[in-house]
Amino acid sequence: MTLTTTDRPAPSASGALVPVLAFAGIVVAVMQTLLVPVIKDLPQLLDTAPSNATWVLTSTLLSGAVATPIMGRLGDLYGKRRMLIASLAVMVVGALVSAFTSTLLPMIVGRALQGFAMGAIPLGIGLMRDMLPRERLGSAMALMSSSIGVGGGLALPAAALVAQHANWHALFYGAAGLGVLSIVLTLLVVPESPMRARGSFDLLGALGLSAGLVLLLLPVTKGSDWGWSSGRTLGMFAAALVVLLLWGVLELRVKAPLVDLRTTARREVLLTNLASIMVGVSFYVVSLVLPQLLQLPEATGYGLGRSMVEAGLCVAPLGLTMMFTAPLYARLSTRYGPKVTLILGLLVIGAGYGGGLGLMDAAWQTVVTSVVLGAGIGLAYSSLPALIVGAVPASETGAANGLNTLMRSIGTSVSSAVIGMVLANTAHPVGGVAVPTMHGFRVSFLIATAAVALGLVLALCLPSPNRSVRPQLRASSEEDANLERAQDVLRGFRGRVLGADGAPVPRAKVTLIDRRGRQAGATLSAADGSYALAVPAEGPYVLAARATGHGPHASSATHTGDDRPVDLDLSLPGETVTT
Repeated sequence: MTLTTTDRPAPSASGALVPVLAFAGIVVAVMQTLLVPVIKDLPQLLDTAPSNATWVLTSTLLSGAVATPIMGRLGDLYGKRRMLIASLAVMVVGALVSAFTSTLLPMIVGRALQGFAMGAIPLGIGLMRDMLPRERLGSAMALMSSSIGVGGGLALPAAALVAQHANWHALFYGAAGLGVLSIVLTLLVVPESPMRARGSFDLLGALGLSAGLVLLLLPVTKGSDWGWSSGRTLGMFAAALVVLLLWGVLELRVKAPLVDLRTTARREVLLTNLASIMVGVSFYVVSLVLPQLLQLPEATGYGLGRSMVEAGLCVAPLGLTMMFTAPLYARLSTRYGPKVTLILGLLVIGAGYGGGLGLMDAAWQTVVTSVVLGAGIGLAYSSLPALIVGAVPASETGAANGLNTLMRSIGTSVSSAVIGMVLANTAHPVGGVAVPTMHGFRVSFLIATAAVALGLVLALCLPSPNRSVRPQLRASSEEDANLERAQDVLRGFRGRVLGADGAPVPRAKVTLIDRRGRQAGATLSAADGSYALAVPAEGPYVLAARATGHGPHASSATHTGDDRPVDLDLSLPGETVTT
């Protein structure tokens, strides 16, 4: 699969691009925790059984998991901005459907449509890679990746405030309004990326992945209700294994697969995705435990007796700290690389949960725990897209980040199921109602600590930063960027694009293609026709150049480590050179 472009040149990105895309990420992440303050009241609000009411949350999870990799691939093929707007529009429709109903089935449909918007996260990261200069890319992707946690953390107090003082349907009206605002800002500020992946959409692969994910995540989320050893649960797990294996065989045989499993199997991509699951597990534990601890009555002997709004405000620092961690990540990653920042983030998360075991006696202690965990999760989340983007071709950015976001969603799903089971099995009856115990809260924190430890082992096994992440993903200042550009030239191809009579051709598109036909780099020639492209490794490449008013040109070039320039003459047929 290679990358192509539209006929128009790449538009310049305004300073508002990053805030607008991050705002879109926060808006769609709000959908995940929007109903947390009213979870216990859903059976009464929808006039249904508790087991049926859980589908309101499960439907959002399943649709988000399915949509994330699919929308990423559609964005690579047909335009990331276009698919981002489509995702937000579907979310608005879903919010309005939920706002106008108090019955179960329409509510489930509306919530499923809201979950569909989770594909906006990888689409935003892909747009940033295509549009931003290298010195801004690291911190921008960090903020976009962290928007998942920021939106979830900030939604808790806001939703609690609305649910406590207004009709619960106001939650959905507010979500629809945020979605409309995000669409308008995207239309005004975000240009469409000219980058396109060649190929067609793998419909059969999309259906296979969707079926496999539903069969996998449905028993994960409903296992406590169905029974973990029941025939339905075990049967669906077995069916998921068969479907995903068959899907994998299909993807390996398709010319333009939905997910390139060969790329996904690379050490840096595979380990990053597995570590993402562990980060997802650790993030959701604090979201499940602290609000319950804060709202339990003081009569239990350990509950902190806070209102719904107060509990949300105590947990809000989790999201705020994640937001303000992005600039810190940029500095750390510039100096040490995203692998080190991922390791540091996991260590901070581990310290937060370890310290949190003894910080459950007062509301201020939960705030401290939230701040520490927010800092660690922010660093970890910020590192993930840089590791992925640095390891995959630009033509697969959307799909690869979609898969990474899916891995985090799987982590939160597993966390929800496991912690829910632990709290249920350790609860004790109070006035005929099962109440979580302090023992259950502490076991939950220990489970999160174990997940972080496993994630740390995976992060330590990642390749060193100089092999897994190209320098342009680490620059945080113009001076650093200029230095790294100079280093890139020494490790790649440089030269000029020439036209008739040797005249330089400005703004010609120069694409570097590796031996497997994958795009390994792309740039536009400068005013004097000069270009420079870094290479990931020595070996044979094709340099393809194209400009308006000139015919295409392709040179087969082999990089062997020296610095001889390769000029691309658009007035001549392709040639073979060695450098």
